[in-house]
Amino acid sequence: MDSRSCLNLAEQTQIPVYLFTGFLEAGKTKFIQETLEDKRFNNGEPTLLLVCEEGIEEYEPEEFSGNRVKLKAVEEESELTPENLSAWLKAAGAERVMVEYNGMWMLDSLYGALPENWLVAQEFMFADAGTFLTYNANMRQLCYDKMKSAELIVFNRFKPEMDKMEFHKVVRGASRRADIAYETADGKVAYDDIEDPLPFDLDAPIVNIEDRDYALWYRDVSEEPKKYAGKTVRVKVRCLKRKGIPAGSVIAGRHIMTCCEADIQFSAFICVCGDAPEPENDSWVILTAKMDYKFHRAYGRRGPVMTALSWEKAEPPEQPVATFY
Repeated sequence: MDSRSCLNLAEQTQIPVYLFTGFLEAGKTKFIQETLEDKRFNNGEPTLLLVCEEGIEEYEPEEFSGNRVKLKAVEEESELTPENLSAWLKAAGAERVMVEYNGMWMLDSLYGALPENWLVAQEFMFADAGTFLTYNANMRQLCYDKMKSAELIVFNRFKPEMDKMEFHKVVRGASRRADIAYETADGKVAYDDIEDPLPFDLDAPIVNIEDRDYALWYRDVSEEPKKYAGKTVRVKVRCLKRKGIPAGSVIAGRHIMTCCEADIQFSAFICVCGDAPEPENDSWVILTAKMDYKFHRAYGRRGPVMTALSWEKAEPPEQPVATFY
């Protein structure tokens, strides 16, 4: 193998990224500080720590295990570019990256800037339980943005009189996969064990999706499409014909509001008409269909594909835009 091949391999070495999100005074700095003091995580690996906001609590690098952590302050969202990130990594001589992310910045700014060989290994969100529900009510889009991809959401300063179900419902409105932890002021941690049964019966001969449950169903299919392969479903949808969709197929779905009015999107799956007559363009129907998980040209990859068994003309739902609440 020549030197150029060796260089290419080195350039493509994956860089793990550990991402910590949340608003000011949520506990991110404290958690990262304790993590870097722990020899089990930090045993001298060269690490770049990107600090995207400045809170009351400051880092104490002299307490870090080993002496190979380089801090880099990122003051402006516009600084997040692939070129800057690569340059900072090179200057630090680092093999992994930790990011304390600014809660007022959307995550797309970071994810869209990651160099090709940077991979988010873990994403944690931290929130002050005393202010979270207010933040969520007033800044829903920012809160949703941080919850939707986090694998663990930690509510700090949780008090016994607080209702876990309130927090649980907010998180589940953004993600069914995230683990939830409640940490009290004295450091005791309790993990959320509230069950989330789906509001429809997956074992029924025909899985009936009520209008109010469309958003939950759509997200569940998107997250676990293989689970629905072979199932027969009955659901009210709007059928559209669009360029790029092969003849004999339509887009079947509904508009979903994930967090706010600015974030409403038409969320649909490909439906092959099969032996059923094609519905009119831009029509509401009650669709009974067999589901599969397979390649379709419209996706350009494998995905959820419905095959129509029957269509029934229908009136639009009382609430045309589906939500998670």
